[in-house]
Amino acid sequence: MAFNVDSHPSGSSPLGLLTSNPIANAISDAYKSFSERRAKLGLSNPGTVEAIAKEVQREVSLNNYMHSGLRADLTKAVSLSPLFQVSHQFAMGEHQNPYAFAALFGTNKVFLQGNVDNNGMLATRFNYRWTPSFITKTQFQIGSQDMTSIEHEYTGKDFTSSVKMLNPSYLEGGLTGIYILSHLQSVTRKLALGIEAVWQRAALNQPPESAMSYCAKYKSDEWIATAQFHAQGALNATYWRKLSEKVQAGVDMTLQISPGPGGLMGAGIQKEGITSVGVKYDFRMSTFRAQIDSKGKLGCILEKRMAPQVMMSFCADVDHFTQSAKVGLGLTIESSGEELQEQQESLGAQASPNIPF
Repeated sequence: MAFNVDSHPSGSSPLGLLTSNPIANAISDAYKSFSERRAKLGLSNPGTVEAIAKEVQREVSLNNYMHSGLRADLTKAVSLSPLFQVSHQFAMGEHQNPYAFAALFGTNKVFLQGNVDNNGMLATRFNYRWTPSFITKTQFQIGSQDMTSIEHEYTGKDFTSSVKMLNPSYLEGGLTGIYILSHLQSVTRKLALGIEAVWQRAALNQPPESAMSYCAKYKSDEWIATAQFHAQGALNATYWRKLSEKVQAGVDMTLQISPGPGGLMGAGIQKEGITSVGVKYDFRMSTFRAQIDSKGKLGCILEKRMAPQVMMSFCADVDHFTQSAKVGLGLTIESSGEELQEQQESLGAQASPNIPF
């Protein structure tokens, strides 16, 4: 039995046998068949595990909008494409720095943001889009508490995978830091399932720790429900519903289950949880949010645009159990020159680049 060496092209790769053999062809055909069947399902991208409940926790909830005391934000837009703007923030209140300066730059591939306050705390963000589906996100913080975060995120047609590292280091002769691997996959047009694995080690003289968490997201035409279960015994569930074109409502429930001081055989199981209900109203020139939780805490915030470049916000927080209240007033002024308006008119629909936030 003889082999005809000349039957192969002279310029073929020496590793051609690894891809041109019955086993490789069978695997390739099976993968193509699986991809074609998955494409016929018409699945959409479900988002990320980190932002699985963004409709409730970012849109309806007050956690990202509440503040106490006085705050003024002055923002100057220098350019639209590429996007470049600077801002000054002045504040008087609890847990707020008196002054902070921030700058932002963004293109279709690059996003840069820097923030420095009166105490010298410097926080930066740098994101880079390698391909339309692959983005690298980094964060650095220098000051009273240094922090480094590096994340690689891949967005597919029906899934999102990411690898995130917090304070990674190998300088001590071993791997330390926090490493998070997450994957969220659409299994039907309405249901998505995800998993998240965490490995962390604070120092070499401490043993490493690992944990797994699971999540699910169900999205219908008018409502979205999510659930997350963590290995430490924490359960988080959210429900978001669009009541009308201008009204949204959401429920956020968190339940923590842990053994008592004497363990499962001693004091039994301790349960601690909180449930909050919020609503958001969008008017023509203003937005109103209100929220109440199971611990008797009631809060609301009203954001009203007084002029095209001026917006005021008023927020109040009342805790009935502790008999305490907080009030906040904010003013935001956005300025831009005539040349920037001419640039926006000349760019038209291309005025806003697709920035990798």
